[in-house]
Amino acid sequence: MTKLQEFTDFLKTVPLAKYRKKYTHVKIVEMDLPKDIQAIELLYTVYWDEKQFLTFEEFYKRYLKEKYDSANTFRKKTTMCEDCFSRGLEARIYRTWAGLITQIHAGYVAEDVFGEGTVSMSAELDHQGADIRVEYKGHFLNYQVKKTSYSGVKSSKPLPRKESLEGEAIDIFYEVPTCLSDPKTKKGEFRVPYLRFLEDKRTEAFENGFVVFTKETFLSKK
Repeated sequence: MTKLQEFTDFLKTVPLAKYRKKYTHVKIVEMDLPKDIQAIELLYTVYWDEKQFLTFEEFYKRYLKEKYDSANTFRKKTTMCEDCFSRGLEARIYRTWAGLITQIHAGYVAEDVFGEGTVSMSAELDHQGADIRVEYKGHFLNYQVKKTSYSGVKSSKPLPRKESLEGEAIDIFYEVPTCLSDPKTKKGEFRVPYLRFLEDKRTEAFENGFVVFTKETFLSKK
């Protein structure tokens, strides 16, 4: 089994409904977090460099093991109580986790398209505006992923990038309609956002609601 297939199979088991119920309304730790307690670098380390596909609970346990002291120092500076900070931080890290593993999975898909060793992903590249960087036939492709809501008008304005990287900047806009779990109206007709999602062959949804990118996202550049 390839790592892409292993990762894909893992994502199909993620209990999104349970997580959403537990964390959606917990928005206590919403301030800017210092770099040393952010989860982005550790996420790339675990899911890309080490290729370990941990559940959120397993990942958060490792996060606390490595960053508890720094997080607690920050908590004291905010004067927030331990219980509030603990609940808020866990929910905050979950939201980062859920969003970033989608991007990282897309990196595995890109590597399956362009070939082994062609893809680079890291917190540093993320900061520079390349969620997925592909080196293919002597040329760099710098993909940036952005979840959007449908407005009827597609902007031609490129996503902002903090630094200029060598190669072609490519923006991947995608939509996750809120009706995925309830695609039909009371009349039994499919909702328009759901039909629009089905028409976009760059993405697909698993039964648990997890949306991932397909090879169609990258094939146009091969």
